[in-house]
Amino acid sequence: MAGGGALVILIMGVEGSGKTTVGKSLAQELGWRFVDADDFHSALNKEKMSRGIPLDDADRGPWLRAIHDFVAGQVEEGQNLVLACSALKQSYREQLGKGLEMKVVYLKGSFELFYSRLQKRQAHFARESLLASQFESLEEPADAITIDAAFPETEIVRQIKSALRLPQKRHSRIKSTI
Repeated sequence: MAGGGALVILIMGVEGSGKTTVGKSLAQELGWRFVDADDFHSALNKEKMSRGIPLDDADRGPWLRAIHDFVAGQVEEGQNLVLACSALKQSYREQLGKGLEMKVVYLKGSFELFYSRLQKRQAHFARESLLASQFESLEEPADAITIDAAFPETEIVRQIKSALRLPQKRHSRIKSTI
């Protein structure tokens, strides 16, 4: 394990599963850093996806390496973090977690649920047409915490924290005015 024992929580699933929303909320509650794998896509990958063309392993290779290198650097500095990444295949998850203490959380749901969410999505480069190809590529993890993505965000965060035995919601101190 790298660094000072920092932990990485990978929130994975197909597009529309809520990875970014849940990941940001979880990181905020824990006081950890949030990293969105979408931020590591090249302009070429984003352009390809915006035209509805699925990425292949050759497209994903440099992207996965860049994510891993960044995350490993953060872990070396002792930074716990939450990573939102589709991580559709077992080999991708292995590459992302190589040498790291990584816990995988899989947000599972139906094509219909995720498609309905994508219909409402604004300003994202991925298209709804990619959803079918993501379901085709998906290798469901056997070693993950699997959570129904239909639950509300707060319930998903609570379930993740409970499964990983992390502290529940941090409460701010309320100062008495009396």
